[in-house]
Amino acid sequence: MNVFSKITGTGSYLPPRRVTNQDLTIQLAADGIETSDEWILSRSGISARHFAEADVSASDMAVIAAQRAIEQAGLEKNQIDLIIVATSTPDHLGGFPSTACIVQKKLAMNNCAAFDVQAVCSGFIYAVSIADAMIKAGTHKNVLVIGAEVFSRILDFKDRGTCVLFGDGAGAVVMSASKQPGVLATKLHADGHYSHILSVPGKAANGAVQGSAFVQMDGPAVFKVAVSVLEKVAVEVLESANMTAADLDWLIPHQANIRIMQSTAKKLHIPAEKVVVTVDQHGNTSAASIPLALDCAVRDGRIKAGQTILIEGVGGGFTWGAALIRM
Repeated sequence: MNVFSKITGTGSYLPPRRVTNQDLTIQLAADGIETSDEWILSRSGISARHFAEADVSASDMAVIAAQRAIEQAGLEKNQIDLIIVATSTPDHLGGFPSTACIVQKKLAMNNCAAFDVQAVCSGFIYAVSIADAMIKAGTHKNVLVIGAEVFSRILDFKDRGTCVLFGDGAGAVVMSASKQPGVLATKLHADGHYSHILSVPGKAANGAVQGSAFVQMDGPAVFKVAVSVLEKVAVEVLESANMTAADLDWLIPHQANIRIMQSTAKKLHIPAEKVVVTVDQHGNTSAASIPLALDCAVRDGRIKAGQTILIEGVGGGFTWGAALIRM
């Protein structure tokens, strides 16, 4: 008998501190950096984002999102047999112990494997693909997949080209073994030749950071690559399932920039009303953006059981990927 993986629960968490474009404009002006609500909104579609307090880590937010996803799935914590956390902002320098292991500890779970995935803004897609493969292989039955980020910690607030774009948050799904198809197809890609256009180039050495510990981005180059690869990977994953964009109920792209999202939808001939958009209120939350948007649309009733969604993301590395899912 074939075994499939299916999303059985979703959850998310945003830190309480909501930072509007006007709030940022005032903060940046104090350092002589000029910007405005209109400037930010016209270039990104972002009106606000959430920033975590200084004592809140990626694992703290991940735990809350995970608890909500597990509850919605109708499971007990001890039924989870694998935790995968996608993050570029792990709790510890060097990424160990993994944020997934810290989440496991905070959830008081000790009967499952746990590890992190680093593919930046594509991390959640990568993690879903790994979970799907492991469930289909029969090695795991209930996998907790989380995207969690505290990008506010790696933003240079003297660089208005990046600091206005990102936010903090976490999103999670429970993926369970099922007799009915859930994840219909996944496609993953990477091209390290573009690694220089979006990165945090600093390195740890001798107890100090060498180089910059802040996000650096060539905006026009990122935009050009993102628009190109997102259309291609969407077509690729649809074709692998013998489907077309017309078969989709919803498109949930990585919430990076409204212009990238609109361009991708237009190329795929997907109407705007079928695109889930949260970038206006969340900003770019990297690996957390897709599960945050998914949970929002599930809980407000837009996404219903039996519907078909396409999730896709692109991030530093350069990495990109897509997953076709029946809810």
